[in-house]
Amino acid sequence: MNTETMSTTLSFEALARNRRTTGLGMALSAIFYIYLSSVYGWRQSALFLVGLGAGVILYHAAFGFTAAWREVAKSGRGSGLRAQMLMLAVTVLIFTPLIAQGELWGTSLRGNVAPLNLAVACGAFLFGLGMQLGGGCASGTLFTVGGGSVRMLVTLAAFIAGSVLGTWQWSSWQDVPGLAPFSLSANFGAIGGIGLSLILFALVWAASVAYEKHKHGTVEHDRKTDSPYSWLRGPWPLIAGALALAAVNTATLVLAGRPWGVTSAFALWGAKLVTPLGVDVTQWAYWQRIGPANDLEQSIFANITSVMNIGIMIGALLAAGLARKFAPSLKLPMRSLVAAVLGGLLLGYGARIAFGCNIGAYFGGIASTSLHGWLWFAAAFLGSTLGTRIRPFFGLG
Repeated sequence: MNTETMSTTLSFEALARNRRTTGLGMALSAIFYIYLSSVYGWRQSALFLVGLGAGVILYHAAFGFTAAWREVAKSGRGSGLRAQMLMLAVTVLIFTPLIAQGELWGTSLRGNVAPLNLAVACGAFLFGLGMQLGGGCASGTLFTVGGGSVRMLVTLAAFIAGSVLGTWQWSSWQDVPGLAPFSLSANFGAIGGIGLSLILFALVWAASVAYEKHKHGTVEHDRKTDSPYSWLRGPWPLIAGALALAAVNTATLVLAGRPWGVTSAFALWGAKLVTPLGVDVTQWAYWQRIGPANDLEQSIFANITSVMNIGIMIGALLAAGLARKFAPSLKLPMRSLVAAVLGGLLLGYGARIAFGCNIGAYFGGIASTSLHGWLWFAAAFLGSTLGTRIRPFFGLG
């Protein structure tokens, strides 16, 4: 068989594989939507659709928190970080008046506000380090798994294991030094909270531009790609990803009554997996609280975060199939696997003790004008910078 024939055969195989992937994604989407609608009602099925949309957005926009922070540490290019500031600014403008109102269409609304303590700082630092070793953040792990990454499936498994460890030791981190929760909007009013938040976003933006100009003399306003943008195949412009994720978080707030979260579901999945093995997680303080205890007793499909996470993976699977990019590979170097396991454990443990991940604590916290979100961002960025420096020891580019 000559080279041209082999290439044609491979292209037909890839096309068939991606058609099957697209069909599977559509079938799973329909099955989950119908099941959730009939058993848990319209709100749960709507949140699944929000998760499904988030998976498509994350995959096509390639909106990774991990890669954006790594690019700042490696080259000084900050277009991804600035896109995050835009995303946060838009979300704050929407969130603040909604949360101040307290209710919308019969649903109580609350933000993500948590203490500023050592647990947040340590957990976020570990999470940032784990991002770079594992290869993704919380949302990034989900959409890359759905998109066909076998390595990230290892990271996800370790992420779940680390989450279980975090719930086991959760009580040990509750009395660490720190300050009480502080919300800008609660202390300075809605207008004050928005204004102060926008100033902070502008400062990060300006610092990013200044640093990039210092390193390169010029500023990139979007990432460079080898092909033109395509809405079907990606990558989308960063601004499109930023605005779309702001819409996802807003939809979550309106439907669920609180901002988008990811990692609490990993702790729940892990707890349900270890319970049949004889581990009685109900004796741990984390699972003795009313909310987690109720989640543990019910099906994961009754859990909002779990349903949205499943939606993200299916959405990414569907997007990968439509983009003809679903191509899993089992070629995983040992050092890379070790980094995936270590990174996943750090991600899971760090998120549990830090009141969340890049979505719940960073995105949701800052969007709620909580200062713990800014502490999380600073600590995680430091951890990510260290992780970027040690990636080469694990054979990671």
